Amino acid sequence: MGIKSFQGARKNQNLTEEVPLKVSDYMTTKLITFRPEQSVEDVIDALIRYKISGGPVVNDKNELVGIISEGDCIKHISDSRYYNLPTGGDDTIEKKMAKNVETIDGNMNIFDAANKFLNDKRRRFPIVEGGKLVGQISQKDILKATMQLKSHNWKK
Repeated sequence: MGIKSFQGARKNQNLTEEVPLKVSDYMTTKLITFRPEQSVEDVIDALIRYKISGGPVVNDKNELVGIISEGDCIKHISDSRYYNLPTGGDDTIEKKMAKNVETIDGNMNIFDAANKFLNDKRRRFPIVEGGKLVGQISQKDILKATMQLKSHNWKK
């Protein structure tokens, strides 16, 4: 007679179950995006309204051309005050955004993406496929993914 635990007989565990581990499984696809011709003031308003810290800047073809962040907006405000310039006017985000944007592949393993966040000190990475912006992964998305995965075995 076999030994039984006080919890009862174990159920058959399905160890071949596919666990979603790709960035594309956890990335945000409904993004708040900005246009290069938008004013910094419009961006600040959107960042506050949607409680986000930044977002991708795309052209009319939905191609990624940059990223604008709270830091970029704060720098604009600081520079305007330092040089005694008005903050409105024709100041577009095209002049303030980061243009050399590093992206990651949607097929990247979620744990490799977590390491990339640690090494590159970024808050978000856009995902581009076929030249078009398809999503974005943030540090918060990585945290949400790990909470969903904590009941699974973490294998590569």
